[in-house]
Amino acid sequence: MFLESYPLIFGIGNPLIDIVINADNQDLKILDLNKGTMQLVDEKKQESIINYFTENQQQYFPGGSAPNTILACSGLGVNAHIAGKVGSDKLGKTYLNRIKEYGSDSGLIQGTGTTGSSIILVTPDGERTMNTHLGMCQEYCSDDIDTDKLSGSSFLYFTGYMWDTNSQKLAIKKAIQIAQDNNVKIVFDVADPYAVMRNRQTFLDLIEKNIDIVFANESEIKILFESDNLEYCFEKISDIVNCGGLKLGKDGSLVFYDKQKYKIKPNSVRAIDTTGAGDMYAAGFLASIAKGKDYSVAGKNAVLLAEEVIKIQGAQLELSSITKMAEKLF
Repeated sequence: MFLESYPLIFGIGNPLIDIVINADNQDLKILDLNKGTMQLVDEKKQESIINYFTENQQQYFPGGSAPNTILACSGLGVNAHIAGKVGSDKLGKTYLNRIKEYGSDSGLIQGTGTTGSSIILVTPDGERTMNTHLGMCQEYCSDDIDTDKLSGSSFLYFTGYMWDTNSQKLAIKKAIQIAQDNNVKIVFDVADPYAVMRNRQTFLDLIEKNIDIVFANESEIKILFESDNLEYCFEKISDIVNCGGLKLGKDGSLVFYDKQKYKIKPNSVRAIDTTGAGDMYAAGFLASIAKGKDYSVAGKNAVLLAEEVIKIQGAQLELSSITKMAEKLF
C-alpha cells in the first residue's frame, strides 16, 4: 500500500477483459480480419468469433492498454492511479480485484452495463489481432475525472484508443486542461495503426501542442508522417515533441530527449504473444522516469519489460514476475 496522498502517474483508459485465442492466418482471412490491428466490434460480432473458435482454448485475462501500463507501474513500485469504467458484473468485479492485488489506486467506476472485452487472436508469429467491444468503457466521461488527484499527480497517461468515442474524447480534453493548469506532464501512446489512420491530423496537433512524452511503434509513426522512411519520421516527431520512445520490435527502440538520440539494442527473445508489449514498454519507461532515472535508462528498462511480457500468453505480467523485474531494473 502506498502512503503518498497523490499518485505519481494518473492513467485514463479502457479496462477490458482480454479473451486470448490461438489462431492462424487462414482463420483471420476467413473472418475478414486485418492482422495486427484493433477494431471495434459489437457483441454480435464477438459472439460470431467465439463460435468460430469453439474447439480452441479461450483464456481470460484482465487487460486494456492504459490499465496494463498502470498496473505494471504499480507492480514496479510507483504510486499509480487508473481511471475508467467497468460494469457491475462478474468481469467488472474481477477487474477491481486485479487492481487491488497490484496495489494500484482505483478510479474505476461501475456502471449498469457490461464490462468491456477484447477477443485477441494470436497467430504463430506472436502477432495479435484485437476485436474489442468497449461496453461500459465508452461511457467514461468528463464528470468521472478525479480532478484533485489528477492535479496533484506528476504524469497524466492515456492512449489513442480514447478517441474512439466522443464521451471519452471530451474526458481526455478536460484531463489535458487540468494537467496543463497544474504543471502535470502529459504522456501519450498513439496505440494502434488504425487509431492513427482515423485521427492522423488530430494526433499530430495533439502531440505538437499538448504532449510532453510520446510513444509510437514503427507502423504508427510512418502513418502519422505519411512516409516509409523511419529516419525521416524520427526527425519529424522529435521536432514537435521534446521526448519520446519509438518501439521497433525486434530492432529494440529509439529514444529521444531534447534532441539527444539513444538507440536501445534488443535482446534475443522468443515471442509467444506480443499482446501488451507496447503497454509494458510504456510502463518501463514511465516507472523509470518517475523514479528519477535518465531517459536512456528509461528506454533500456522499457525494452526489457516489453521483452518479458512477450514470453508469456496475455498482456499483463503476474505480480510476482513484475516484482522481480523491479528488483532487476531498480
